[in-house]
Amino acid sequence: MADGSNSKSKIRTVLVSQPKPEPGERSPLLDLGNRYGLRVDFRPFIEVKGVSAKDFRKSRISISDHQAIIFNSKNAIDHYFRLCEELRIEIDPENRYFCISDTIGHYLQRYTQLRKRKIVFGKGKMEDLLPQMIKHGDFSYLMPCSDALSDSFLTKSEELGLKITKAVMFQTVSSDLSDLADIKYDVLCFFSPIGIKSLFENFPDFVQNETKIAALGTQTHEAVLKRGLRLDVAAPTPEYPSLVMALEACIKKAPK
Repeated sequence: MADGSNSKSKIRTVLVSQPKPEPGERSPLLDLGNRYGLRVDFRPFIEVKGVSAKDFRKSRISISDHQAIIFNSKNAIDHYFRLCEELRIEIDPENRYFCISDTIGHYLQRYTQLRKRKIVFGKGKMEDLLPQMIKHGDFSYLMPCSDALSDSFLTKSEELGLKITKAVMFQTVSSDLSDLADIKYDVLCFFSPIGIKSLFENFPDFVQNETKIAALGTQTHEAVLKRGLRLDVAAPTPEYPSLVMALEACIKKAPK
């Protein structure tokens, strides 16, 4: 990937290390690009591969033994319901669902009809769910996740006496980004440490120079800094709760 070369230049191009939004799906980053006349490209830096039913059986996790399911991503929802179907598990209509955000919660409706009292929405952070989870401290919680899930949330939950089973249902691998080798972007947006890992697996000699790095989440921030990169745009912070807000502030400060 080509390095940035002019710190005095405008911010004209942004690469988002996530899949392109589906037609009709609202994208705050695209809206931001339209407001400021930016080119915003989407390209997933990681690929998701589902764990097979055969391999999942080896974990000896009984999905039906859990009364509550925690979802932190659309991938978690997709692979939970996929495995339930492949394993011929009948989903209990009394299950409760704890979702990291309303966006993830609404995505559930692709698979099941939801009743208000059966779903809890967070505000974008897993810790937002803990007060409600504590109210149902007798539940056995299942958390469908990837092999790259950080254990910090699980550790905190267990310290509070909650019973959570980590169920690896999909794996993440770096995408092939070789076609981006000669392309320069003014801003690279990252949403997980795995995205940073993919950047260096594809471009081991990457030098940041004047390319701006935008990152969401404390663990992503740490991954950026551990690689010796400069973190130019960080969220969430008290001033900028979202990456879009932080990026907009950076755009406003850039030369016109």
